Amino acid sequence: MHLVRIKEERDIVDARGTAKEIAREMGFGLVDQTRISTAVSELARNIFHYAGEGEVRIEADCHPHKGIRITFTDKGPGIEDVELAMTDGWSSARSMGKGLPGAKRLADRMELESEPGNGTKVVIEKWLPE
Repeated sequence: MHLVRIKEERDIVDARGTAKEIAREMGFGLVDQTRISTAVSELARNIFHYAGEGEVRIEADCHPHKGIRITFTDKGPGIEDVELAMTDGWSSARSMGKGLPGAKRLADRMELESEPGNGTKVVIEKWLPE
């Protein structure tokens, strides 16, 4: 398990690089490494922009599948309307609105828990081809 604390913008790059390296070591191909690192970049950036700080936990195991599990947690303001936040093009920050729905498309599995005022937890998994 690898833990990257997100406190500064450069920590996003560290999280992205760490996830890509672990994926490479696990045997993911370049396309999947890029998918994983892109999803990590988007979700870590959300932590930085919306919560100010949080953490990214990268695990080389997502039982029952063989793959990588990455958990993003923060104690930020949370998401008022998760369903709306998962809509392509919607953004509370006037960005392109690709973060959450884009990350979901790049992963094999994604779950999101958020409570207004109590932060957000996002878990993504990418599985190795069988």
